[in-house]
Amino acid sequence: MMTRTRLACALAGLLLCMQASAALPPPAPAQQQAAAAKKAADDAKAAKDKELLAASMDALATRWRAQAPAKGWKINPPVTVAAAAPAGAVPAGVTPPAAGMPAAPPANAAPGTAAARPATGAAPLSQQALNAANVPIKSEKLGTAAPSEDVKRGPTKSVPKGVGPAVEKKVSPETANKQ
Repeated sequence: MMTRTRLACALAGLLLCMQASAALPPPAPAQQQAAAAKKAADDAKAAKDKELLAASMDALATRWRAQAPAKGWKINPPVTVAAAAPAGAVPAGVTPPAAGMPAAPPANAAPGTAAARPATGAAPLSQQALNAANVPIKSEKLGTAAPSEDVKRGPTKSVPKGVGPAVEKKVSPETANKQ
């Protein structure tokens, strides 16, 4: 009885999920126009807020620079913000993705699948990448690095029988460790 109830609940849940994942109808032209107008209004408000913020920051910086010499503060020249790089541009010192050698597909990849196709840029040919590949691995676990200074050098030495502790506190009774 319980298994039938569970099966019925599972089927009901599956049907609900299938109905929920159905595609929604496309928005009506009036809804599209309203969304476009709202987006345009939001973009205009964001641009206005950005201009007001820039003006406020400039006024604050100008006031601070005017007061700084009187208060003995050091003034550095203002920093100019560089424009964003165009899309697809690669910064200096970075290997572009197309400059690599294609990697061989895995041996267990099924032919015709995405795993069987070689990846581009998998092995960059830049001098920096080649030098990074030749760096030796230092590991305490592998024994290729010296042990850390906080590592215990050897087992703790045992104390001969009848010897008291190295430190005796004044608050402990004198016969505490003689029992």
